[in-house]
Amino acid sequence: MTDVTIPTNLLPADGRFGCGPSRVSDAAMAELASVGRTLMGTSHRQAPVRDQVRALREGMLTLFGAPAGYEVLLTVGGATAFWDSAVFGLIEQRSQHYVLGEFSGKFATAARTAPWLSEPLVVASEPGTRPVPAAAPSDVDTHAWTHNETSTGVMQDIRRLDDALVLVDGTSAAGGLPVDLAEVDVYYFSLQKGFASDGGLTVAIVSPRAIERIQRIAASDRYIPAFLDLAGVIDNSRKDQTYNTPAVATVVLARHQVEAMVAEHGDLTGVVASQQVKADHLYGWAESRAWAQPFVEEQEARSLVVATVDLVGVEADDVNAALRANGIVDTESYRKLGRNQLRIGLFPAVPLADLEAFTACVDHVVEALT
Repeated sequence: MTDVTIPTNLLPADGRFGCGPSRVSDAAMAELASVGRTLMGTSHRQAPVRDQVRALREGMLTLFGAPAGYEVLLTVGGATAFWDSAVFGLIEQRSQHYVLGEFSGKFATAARTAPWLSEPLVVASEPGTRPVPAAAPSDVDTHAWTHNETSTGVMQDIRRLDDALVLVDGTSAAGGLPVDLAEVDVYYFSLQKGFASDGGLTVAIVSPRAIERIQRIAASDRYIPAFLDLAGVIDNSRKDQTYNTPAVATVVLARHQVEAMVAEHGDLTGVVASQQVKADHLYGWAESRAWAQPFVEEQEARSLVVATVDLVGVEADDVNAALRANGIVDTESYRKLGRNQLRIGLFPAVPLADLEAFTACVDHVVEALT
């Protein structure tokens, strides 16, 4: 089914629509190449690299409009490492987790296996839906949310429910979905999705309450491995550096992207408005086709950064194979979800024009296959 030829005039300028990692812009790669000699192979504790880290941290504060007293932390490792850091250094006794897919369930599993913590509570929903927030018992000191479930294309509204700390995994959401950081104590995310960079680093925007919790647990008799010590992350981030040597290229690419987002849109509100236009096009297109429909039924839950579209009467594998043969890649559904669907990354680095071209190409392929 790969012998379908898509006319050149229909093709997007860039055929990458993956849901992780996002495409990286040519401008960002050009800048990385231009600074390679002064940054790559340079100590991360010296000014050239620390200047990049400082600019990245400041750009995040500007983009998200962080409340006074909030700080931007930078640490080595992705979300999996940060979940372990939270299990050691943020959850005091017991956590409550909102699970809406495979990725959001992994943090709950990490908390469940920690012998020094009480059994976590889990509020779960079926794939394609989002859980209803619930009041927690008094021994719950941490609420763990996932802002966007990458496997299903469901986004969650984040809000503070009680006095417990609010931890939000924003890995595929950050920079593309609305968030009021006054409702959040730790908003953490990797940089390879909304910030069009590479993997291996995590940014966490933390409140004064979270900083106090981290420092208090670190001063207790709880064992915390050095690599996962968030108190050390605070100390190093305040110096615009990381405890371990970071992937400098990741820092540069993310710094470029956050500055580009601020320059083009001003702040997160402007970025979200742009994302909404792209999502409206994609979901509207799906709803207008007899052979397609958005997987997420609740309109308010449909993600602005990851779109999932079920196909009816045509095999998604055949459509994806034809697209890939024409240079349009990474639109397969999440493998464990087992749906006959397309999954499309709508991240900020993906322009509306390319999404419009993508839907035109799918129309062409489906017509050829049927």
